[in-house]
This record gives sequence, structure tokens and C-alpha cells, in this order.
Amino acid sequence: MFEGITLGQYVPGQSFIHRLDPRTKILCAFLAMLAVLVANRPVAIILLTLLTLLFTGLSGLSLRLVAGTLRPFRVILAVTFILQVFFTPGEALLALGPLAVSREGLELGAVILWRLTLLVIISSLLTLTTSPVKLTAGLESLLTPLQRFGVPAHELAMMMTIALRFVPTLLEEAGQVYRAQQSRGAAFTRGGPVRRLQGVIPLLVPLFAGAFRRAEDLTTAMEIRCYRGGANRTRMHQLKFSRNDWLVLLLACLTLAVILALRWWG
Repeated sequence: MFEGITLGQYVPGQSFIHRLDPRTKILCAFLAMLAVLVANRPVAIILLTLLTLLFTGLSGLSLRLVAGTLRPFRVILAVTFILQVFFTPGEALLALGPLAVSREGLELGAVILWRLTLLVIISSLLTLTTSPVKLTAGLESLLTPLQRFGVPAHELAMMMTIALRFVPTLLEEAGQVYRAQQSRGAAFTRGGPVRRLQGVIPLLVPLFAGAFRRAEDLTTAMEIRCYRGGANRTRMHQLKFSRNDWLVLLLACLTLAVILALRWWG
């Protein structure tokens, strides 16, 4: 049930994408997701899809591994597509009782489904190719200008990174609890919706208990190491933009500009 889910994991490597500055990857991911959200023409979506495939290839990650990040969102993707297909008014292609499948619904559902897929893959490429330490450093560096307004950049970056990195840990523990419950005769796929919902409770209780235990262990470990936030902290590796970083940022900005041009003047 939970095997093969790679959401939030980091895969070490020395690929082109791995070697980019974390700030470059964060900014490019933001610009790419913004482009996905504003793209409203088939040519724009095709362009973004090709670029996503290009950077997936440059990351050195297998398509199967990247596709595994979509597994937790299968239900959301399916429900979103079905809602658009049946509840978007337009030219009816097929009638199923009081509901009708419209051509506009199919088109809109496909566009939204593909947008959500690209958003998940883009964010996954960021986490799969950036270590927690570098991700925290990159976020902190980008948030540093906000410190003059009282925003705790380091603490905020640390919380975001910890929350993201807890996802694979929780999924792994959920898989262990699921298998343990199955070995005791639990049936999660039998009965009606109410019975299935009741069957999830034995999963949630130990899962939340384990999450609180891990959070307490992390707090203890940080206290033992005298963690005091970002004040007067030094880093072993200093962040520095290279020529490749500037080229990738330029490509991201040009892509967003093209997508905006296609939206407003195309």
C-alpha cells in the first residue's frame, strides 16, 4: 500500500540537477509551478511537459522513481478529473442518468489533471535532488531579506524542511503498521465505506503516537546539541551561484515569459 512512494525523499547523486545551487532549484521550481498555473493553451502545457521531462533526465532519476511521487495523490487526481468531467456544462457526449459527460468537461479535466501532475513532479524533483541541509540553507538564504521585518528566516526554513522530511518517515511507519495489522487479520478493503473508515482507526492511532514520539526525540536531540536557532551559526559549505545556475535561472524566467505571452497575446 505504501511501497514505492518517494514523496519527500532525497536521492543522493552527482547529476547536473544535483550540483545546482539549492536557491536555483527553489526559485526555478517556484517559477515553473507559476508557469503551470497560468498556462492555458495546449502548446504552453506541451512546452512545460517537455521541459519537465528534460530536467527529469538531467537529474539522473528514473521515470519510475519520479512517477512514484504521484501515488499519494491518485485519489485526489481521479476525483478532480471526475468532477470536471461530469459537472462542467457544455456539449454532452454521453448521458449517464442525471449526469452527462461533456466535451468541455473532458478538456478541462484533462488540463487540470495534467497541471496537478506537473506540479507534483516539479516539487518532487526539488526534494529528490536536494539534501535536507542544502534545502534548509537555500530557504534560509532566500528568506533572509525578510528578517528586517521580524521574520525568523532560519527557524522558518528549518520548520519547513523538517515537515517535508517527516513525510517519507511517516509513510514508512504507516506501511509497517499496515502490514502488522494485516498479519493480525485486519481487512482494510472489505465491507462498505463506513466499515472501511472504521478499519483505518487502528492505523491512525499508532501512526500519530509514533509521530509524536519521533518529534519528541528530535526535540531532545536538538537540545542536546545546544541548538539555538540561526544566531551566529556558520556553515561548512557556503552557497555560491555558478554559470550553470545563472543559465538555468535564465531559462526558467524565459519560459515563464513565454507562457505569459501565450496567455495574454497568443
